[in-house]
Amino acid sequence: MSTDPPGPALTSRVPASSARTSTAITASVPTSTAAASSGAANRGVGPLLRGWREQRRVSQLELALRAGSSARHISFVETGRSRPSEEMVLRLAEHLDVPVRERNALLLAAGYAPHYPETPLDDPSMDALREGMERLLQGYEPYPALVVDATYDVLAANRGIALLLDGVPDRLLAPPLNAMRLTLHPEGLAPRIRNLRTWRGHLLAQMERQIALSRSAPLRALYEEVAAYPVPDRDAEPDDDGLSGPAPHFALPLRIEHEGRVLSFISSISTFNTPMDVTVAELAIETFLPADPGTAKCLHSLHS
Repeated sequence: MSTDPPGPALTSRVPASSARTSTAITASVPTSTAAASSGAANRGVGPLLRGWREQRRVSQLELALRAGSSARHISFVETGRSRPSEEMVLRLAEHLDVPVRERNALLLAAGYAPHYPETPLDDPSMDALREGMERLLQGYEPYPALVVDATYDVLAANRGIALLLDGVPDRLLAPPLNAMRLTLHPEGLAPRIRNLRTWRGHLLAQMERQIALSRSAPLRALYEEVAAYPVPDRDAEPDDDGLSGPAPHFALPLRIEHEGRVLSFISSISTFNTPMDVTVAELAIETFLPADPGTAKCLHSLHS
């Protein structure tokens, strides 16, 4: 067993060579909002706001009532006959539940500067956030936990995750490590997932919901990639969903083989409340809770 450092350390990848390896933290380089939104700025803010309103299935009158405006003014903004104030753009974006990154795009399209910063995770101002995530992940051990960004690139993972990566080819672990790609790739975790058909459907549906909410082109590209992966032959067999086992499940479990055992987990995803930074807004912490006593016992024995 390798000697554990006092806490998680910054590194460029999640090591998989040993389940005893310490937590890995990476800092992603954020995409420039201004560069990503140049096309949006050329279109003007009106069509963008209309697109978000229609996607949310909200009428001009309903949006006006929510935002303290009038349907006439909303119509004028959407058709370009009226230029909204910066405050109005932010207010409409809030009531349409527009993601923070896209709120900046709306401001740029309306001729204003971005309102929300996009601070790299390795910036000194993010020290408290990084240290907090490191403590959270380390404190969750021996159970798996990780932090991902808006396109599921892994920014942090604890030793519970590293344990599950044993045997995964190094090329799939090269940065940026992507959780969806790693899980569904036929050379990744997919061959070891006992209820792959069900779990794969759950992950793809999750991505579809996020794409509908964020309209993210990179996320759409990732979805199309992983949805096209061939399903391992063993998935032709009926799924072992674990629902008929001795332990009742209150949510869909992930059932995965590890060293001759079948481990069962329930996942939970947490995000930051009312984020004021694009980077923070796109972070998600996923934790895996043992779904049965046998899994908990196994993880504790491997961690000791």
